[in-house]
Amino acid sequence: MTNAVLYEAPGPQAKRRSLVASAVVGLLLLAVVGWVLYTLGTRGQLTAEKWGPLLDPTNGTFTALWSLLGTGLLGTLTAAALAMVFSLVIGTLLAITRVVSAPWYRWLVVGVVELLRGIPVVIMVFFAFRVLPSVGLDLSPMWFLVIGLTAYNSVIIAEIVRAGILALPKGQSEAAYAIGLRRGQVLSSVLLPQAFRAMLPALISQLVVIVKDTSLGFIVAYVDVVREAQVIIQNLNNPIQTYIVVGAIFILINYALSRLAVYTERRLSQGRKGKLSTVADTGRDN
Repeated sequence: MTNAVLYEAPGPQAKRRSLVASAVVGLLLLAVVGWVLYTLGTRGQLTAEKWGPLLDPTNGTFTALWSLLGTGLLGTLTAAALAMVFSLVIGTLLAITRVVSAPWYRWLVVGVVELLRGIPVVIMVFFAFRVLPSVGLDLSPMWFLVIGLTAYNSVIIAEIVRAGILALPKGQSEAAYAIGLRRGQVLSSVLLPQAFRAMLPALISQLVVIVKDTSLGFIVAYVDVVREAQVIIQNLNNPIQTYIVVGAIFILINYALSRLAVYTERRLSQGRKGKLSTVADTGRDN
């Protein structure tokens, strides 16, 4: 019904054009894939010697290779998880401070946000690695990476959460104040849950960025999956094959994050619908 109201239903000619365009695009993609495979094959990049260590369990180096990748993947996930948690917590606090604090303090937060948002994340990681030890904070490489990622991504998340709060109708907070809730209760019980639900796609996109940015760990000699891939390439001389596998690993991780977001959003929506039906049933009984 909505599509019929907003858009005119495509006729037979429009459907035919759409089918022809889809077929042409599909053929072009197949042609590109075929050309790439042919080029790789002529250059010896599709041989068992190149792919065997990565895909053949009977290969002599398969176990050692995946042991290295597993160690690196654990390092990547550890750094990403810590940076995600710290970025979400600090970003949320910055967003709340910017929304409800006094004007002079709000401008201080704005200055910090704009400063950190304008600096490339690679510089932040390098800054943490070079400056923090000089002031007595001698940490492990993982923490230098986590600090750099958190400093950049927390301000991005702060802007996302702030935009979600400001997008809510003012009647939400006014109604909460009218029933006697304090400012902290209004934020924690009314505004923040709705803001997170509304901005969940943007938040997940930023978390995906955090996972990919862990590859900057090479700056601080942190052992992650990309660094271990470089070790494998130096020994086996198969950069294309190894980076394809590492890229597939990152795609799977980011896809899992996206599915987790969809699952979380569905559960939150179901919980909200359940509460609304309970309230409605109570009202009818009364």
